[in-house]
Amino acid sequence: MPAQAAINPATKHPSRRRGFLIAAVIATLVVITSLIYLSIDQRFVYLLVYTWFGVIYGVFLQYGRFCMASAVRDLFAVGVPRMAVGVLIAVILYAIISALIQQAGFNTFHAHPLGWHIIIGGLLFGLGMVFAGGCASSSLYKTGEGNLGSVLVLFSISFSQAWLASAGGWLNHLVPASWTETAAQAQMPEELSVTDGWFDQFTAGYLWELSGTTLVDFFALPANLWSYLFGNALVVAILPALVILLLLYTFNYRKIYIRNRTNESGLGYELRGVWSMFTQSRNTAIAGLGLGIFAGLQMLVTGELRDHYNIFNFGELLAQMDYLDGLSIQDSVFDPGYWYITTQEAQWGGWFLQLLGVEMMDNIFFGLDNGLPNPLLNAPGMMSIGIILGAAILANITGEFKWKWPNNETVILALVGGALMGIGSRIGMGCNIGAFFATVTNGDISGWIFLAGMIVGGYIAVKGIKAWIDWRLARSGFDF
Repeated sequence: MPAQAAINPATKHPSRRRGFLIAAVIATLVVITSLIYLSIDQRFVYLLVYTWFGVIYGVFLQYGRFCMASAVRDLFAVGVPRMAVGVLIAVILYAIISALIQQAGFNTFHAHPLGWHIIIGGLLFGLGMVFAGGCASSSLYKTGEGNLGSVLVLFSISFSQAWLASAGGWLNHLVPASWTETAAQAQMPEELSVTDGWFDQFTAGYLWELSGTTLVDFFALPANLWSYLFGNALVVAILPALVILLLLYTFNYRKIYIRNRTNESGLGYELRGVWSMFTQSRNTAIAGLGLGIFAGLQMLVTGELRDHYNIFNFGELLAQMDYLDGLSIQDSVFDPGYWYITTQEAQWGGWFLQLLGVEMMDNIFFGLDNGLPNPLLNAPGMMSIGIILGAAILANITGEFKWKWPNNETVILALVGGALMGIGSRIGMGCNIGAFFATVTNGDISGWIFLAGMIVGGYIAVKGIKAWIDWRLARSGFDF
């Protein structure tokens, strides 16, 4: 033992020093790159706001190992609610901040149309994230930790979305005739072939016939802070989150908590148990707190910049700076103004396919709405890169960075899971962030429907993987 004590400091400290050095190099590169953007045109501060908020998100995501896939898998596979509690804490905080941002006039959220597509999309996404071992956001921070399997997940999410948004051919045979008829009447620009392609006809023939709303708008409540706090935040986000937390405590955590406290009882005992559930993972709780606060602040800062430049969309700034390639027919690009993940990944895939000569701008998703800007001019895309870099900075400081090569099974699961997440996110109009986190915190109940589908999908995947493992163990002859 004395020999080990003498060896560990000698091997540990150089590694930590190297980690600090690499983290400093990454941070310095981000600063230098930011200065280069600003030296080209100071209006790139709009893109850099996305980038730096991405770095902050990456730090918090890696710190708390924040992952919706873990939340579902840990709950159903081993009965641990730690990650689910952290996610719900973030929902509560973000909802309050979103109400304040809306009162300030900078909230850019638009409610999602309600329909069967939400739960189908959530189910596919839930299946995929458990297969892939990470959700949309955690795949980014795990990439920053050196996990090459997560790189494959990002690759699969990106190209599966780009394929679905643009593919026609045999997929047209799956389109209901009513969608085609409605899409044909949409009077789209002639550059778009809205009656060729499943996703175009799904969009113009189905989605555009639906409507979505927030609770404040549905009940026509006065547009003031109390309505936003009571209606959108309290009723739609906070109360459901508290109910789920109570259910998690009652049916899950309480069994763990009472093991060593069999002689205690009463309200005070139960409240201490709830508090223990909140604090069982300090890192996850702090991550939820930080993500909630900074996600709200991003809306505020982006809104201020839009007011300053008198724009509604970053595409207008790009046009003013003569960066016209990749803008949509409306001179717009994807620019939600808040935390989002999958749409910019679809743009990465679409941009690369366009570079290879595949026509990707003759559809509604890219050609009319989101455009296909160069990844270096894609503000939300730079936010995702910032998440990877922020996670890499912290992972190197804490010594958690490690190149992880996937085995053959992991490669297959990453590609299949990523594809399911990509397709699910397009059908459900977002991922665990855009279709759940950002919606429920802004008073849109569609996020809870997406979560329900995601939980069902995750549950099916957990049980399927467990059955597969049991089958393999049985074939191998192991007896535990």
